[in-house]
Amino acid sequence: MKVILTTNIKKLGKIGDLVNVKDGFARNYLFPNKMALRNNKKNLSYYDGIKDKMMEKEKEKLNDAKKLIDNISNIKIVFKKEADEKDQLYGSISKKEILEFLNINNIKVKSDDLLIRQPIKSLGEHEIEINPYVDVSKIFKIFVNKN
Repeated sequence: MKVILTTNIKKLGKIGDLVNVKDGFARNYLFPNKMALRNNKKNLSYYDGIKDKMMEKEKEKLNDAKKLIDNISNIKIVFKKEADEKDQLYGSISKKEILEFLNINNIKVKSDDLLIRQPIKSLGEHEIEINPYVDVSKIFKIFVNKN
């Protein structure tokens, strides 16, 4: 099914793009969340009328994403964990733990926006990537110290 995107969606397209998606994805996710319109003449003219409002909303989202990145840059992400004599953790630091740490510091990050490239299973310095908006991402360092 061809749809017109009314918002930027990671890995799918930008606002105003005409993309082909599966019918179920469009019916069950994009249409109810007002993220897309069916591709027909009526919706094309409707989209032209609301395009400016949509662009303003996208600018707000972009600014919010930049503020989020700045807020995370202002804190130091440190975990204290039990480890053996070879500095290997008993377990690992999960995405959920990182999100909880950020939440405690009043920073709301979605699970989909956090990317851990390699499992955090040892003491020391590790890297995570936070991507809150299309083309807005930054790599942050996480420090794991012995408890």
